[in-house]
Amino acid sequence: MSSPAERYAAARRRAARASAFPALEDFALGLGFDLDEFQREACQALERGSGVLVCAPTGAGKTVVGEFAVHLALAKDAPDSDTPPKKCFYTTPIKALSNQKYHDLVERHGTANVGLLTGDNAINGDAPVVVMTTEVLRNMLYAGSPALQGLAYVVMDEVHYLADRFRGAVWEEVIIHLPASVTLVSLSATVSNAEEFADWLVTVRGHTDVVVSEHRPVPLWQHMLVGRRMFDLFHDAAAARKHDVHPELLRYSREMLRRLEMGRDGWSGGAARGGRGPRWKGPLRAEIVERLDRENLLPAILFIFSRAGCDAAVQQCLAAGLRLTTPDERAEIRRVVEDRITAIPGEDLSVLGYWEWLDGLERGLAAHHAGMLPAFKEVVEELFVRGLVKAVFATETLALGINMPARCVVLERLVKFNGEAHVDLTPGEYTQLTGRAGRRGIDIEGHAVVVWSPEVDPRHVAGLASTRTFPLRSSFRPSYNMAVNLVGTVGAERSRALLEASFAQFQADRSVVGLAKQVQRNEETIAQYADEVTCSHGDFDEYFDLRMQIGERERALARQGQTQRRAQAVSSLERLRIGDVIRVPSGRRAGLAVVLDPGTGGFGDPRPLVLTQDRWAGRVTSADFTSPAEVLARIRVPKHFNHRNPSARRDLAAEVTGTGLDRHSRRGRRARGTGEDKHLTDLREKLRKHPCHACPDREEHARWAERRRRLLLDTDELRKRVASRTGSLARTFDRVCALLAARGYLSESGEVTDHGRMLARIWSEADLLVAECLRRGVWDALTPDELAGAVSVVLYEARREGDERASVPRGPITDAIDETMKIWSELEADEAARGVDRTREPDLGFVWPMVRWARGEALAKVLASGHNLDGDMPAGDFVRWARQVVDLLGQIADAGGASQTVRTTARQAIGTINRGVLAYVNA
Repeated sequence: MSSPAERYAAARRRAARASAFPALEDFALGLGFDLDEFQREACQALERGSGVLVCAPTGAGKTVVGEFAVHLALAKDAPDSDTPPKKCFYTTPIKALSNQKYHDLVERHGTANVGLLTGDNAINGDAPVVVMTTEVLRNMLYAGSPALQGLAYVVMDEVHYLADRFRGAVWEEVIIHLPASVTLVSLSATVSNAEEFADWLVTVRGHTDVVVSEHRPVPLWQHMLVGRRMFDLFHDAAAARKHDVHPELLRYSREMLRRLEMGRDGWSGGAARGGRGPRWKGPLRAEIVERLDRENLLPAILFIFSRAGCDAAVQQCLAAGLRLTTPDERAEIRRVVEDRITAIPGEDLSVLGYWEWLDGLERGLAAHHAGMLPAFKEVVEELFVRGLVKAVFATETLALGINMPARCVVLERLVKFNGEAHVDLTPGEYTQLTGRAGRRGIDIEGHAVVVWSPEVDPRHVAGLASTRTFPLRSSFRPSYNMAVNLVGTVGAERSRALLEASFAQFQADRSVVGLAKQVQRNEETIAQYADEVTCSHGDFDEYFDLRMQIGERERALARQGQTQRRAQAVSSLERLRIGDVIRVPSGRRAGLAVVLDPGTGGFGDPRPLVLTQDRWAGRVTSADFTSPAEVLARIRVPKHFNHRNPSARRDLAAEVTGTGLDRHSRRGRRARGTGEDKHLTDLREKLRKHPCHACPDREEHARWAERRRRLLLDTDELRKRVASRTGSLARTFDRVCALLAARGYLSESGEVTDHGRMLARIWSEADLLVAECLRRGVWDALTPDELAGAVSVVLYEARREGDERASVPRGPITDAIDETMKIWSELEADEAARGVDRTREPDLGFVWPMVRWARGEALAKVLASGHNLDGDMPAGDFVRWARQVVDLLGQIADAGGASQTVRTTARQAIGTINRGVLAYVNA
């Protein structure tokens, strides 16, 4: 207990803070918990009028700073003040997080004070506090929306999203374009280059305070599950700082590997099924959940980087009879579910797997991934946060901002599919995923568990777990829509200046500074090397140049000889016949062989099938011959000889050996070439006559000359990199503008044309392709359902490539899609010629689902019509893509340069799509 003097001193400090930061003290009183030091520091910076960048771990409470900005905006000035009311926009990267934040702020400030603007929802958009996705704010800035009047604060939650290669540019566009009067509150995961990012914010936004905290309010313990045994990854905090893996874990995992190599403990006998060797099975998912339950580590999120894997995990747990809930919890779960899904038509529930999903929920188990219906995902999130669902099997999308903390997080693998290949998790991704463990105010500690397998080294896990930060890298690139909006808003010259102000160019320029310094150091070193090359006998640079010319000529002749030898080898193989005995000169199959099949029937080089004297049968290629294949003898090969028959191979191989050719010494026929090269002879003669050739230090000079030559080459490469990075975005912007001018979206004088103004209202990765289709009336003759299908081709992107091109309905839509593909082909060729990022090829895989849905067909039929290799299209995918189609149709309906026909049809199409599960999403 503190003394009276200590209590008095604390009271004095509180009074001083209250007088210096009255708004913060008022805000803190309503929180119900004490502010952490980093939260207090950031809020004080805001109250002083400074922008702020807050970098802190997941779950540390960064959003408190954003909520203080909301408090400042809503704080009433003096009654007689002439100051107009202030506004705060709270932006998030995803709609789900916007919805969640909206409900949080409504609960605190009331419905009258808080609005929501996403692609799906518009609620009270004129409120003093509006939650929105970052794209919505970007569009408002370009459109000069009157809603920006009075805007005092913008909170950019999860600002590290600007590294996202698909959507990251939006964050930079907003930061650059916000009026100077707006105070920016940037909330980020812990990044290693926070100071660099803050330096950029200062250049574009003015004074910005940086507040970095690496402290987790709930400590995180790292574990590995090896078979049925759980180990701490580190012995203690000191070992964690040094990345020292717990010695008992290392010993046991090595022992497991040793025992597995001997064919025991958890291997399934795969060797007999195709010869791929045994396969590690690992603990069953139901066993893992039961283990967590026994250890009191539920609720848990188990990350499985596969949608199908998440669904299968729930089924496996149900099949194992797992039940984690009490009767009262089951009743509450059913009540919540029935309350939330009333808007979904009954006939669709069985198609959506409702009853199996409900069975899992009532047992405390659920999946969470993008293939699920949004309504189902929201129910899972609510039940998990309330502690009713105990184990959720999720893909990594759950970690992106959704507030679903758990007591424990389990990583089944450390490899995920990134859309192109299977790649290792980065330290940043590992931190983001495991950061969900440990519920503030509920748990005294969080737990992260990595499931061991033979390919997972505990030391690698230790490296991931100990790397708390990752660098923030810009993904900003000028797009067509951005270009016309910039030019239309501020003109071409000012646009270039804005691009030069981007974080992408800031990082490029900073790297240029480092490169330029390296060039300077290299030039100094080159000058020093020049002194070492100086020769008293003559010009050593001239002498060294002769040596270089000789070396290059010798290499050219060697390549030429190699090409000739290969051509001769191919020619000799083409002449072979069945029964010819040849000698394979090199490789593992070197020795005598008889030709069983000349192998000249197909395309490409011949690949004769041969049988060697050691009874191997297989095909050889020209690569096996360093010299032409010479026929040494001929033997008879039986007419229906089966080279897969061991006894037949043995008999014929004996005949090959019986030729006696292997006992004769090989007569070396290694050609010395076709005569000495005249140019090479002249160069060598010049070299011998050069005065430096007689220098006793000749080779020492040559070593320094070689070092100088390599450094000169490296320095030239560095200079090219400097040149390519300096003003790189402005050059890209110029190429984009040149293409737009050539196609009539910008005038010759750099003004935005009517077509350009239409393009400025289209927000899509395929923005220019959409604009071209509208200009040329490609979609004008379509019905509402056909238009919905036709526009889907510029949006949809299959998760993996199909085996063949998807079919489309017959009629006008076929012509429209064909014309769209033709325009894309022309556009892509133009982009390639101008060095501009190419528009992605249209994908026909969503045409049938969209047309059928817009025609009013049943959900089951619609999902079955998707171009999906794995069966029916997941309901969540259908809803997500259908919402994007609705969004683009809305843009077409408002596109000033489009025909009135297509705009009317677009509005009708939106009406036909917003039904059933789509109407629920839009509610």
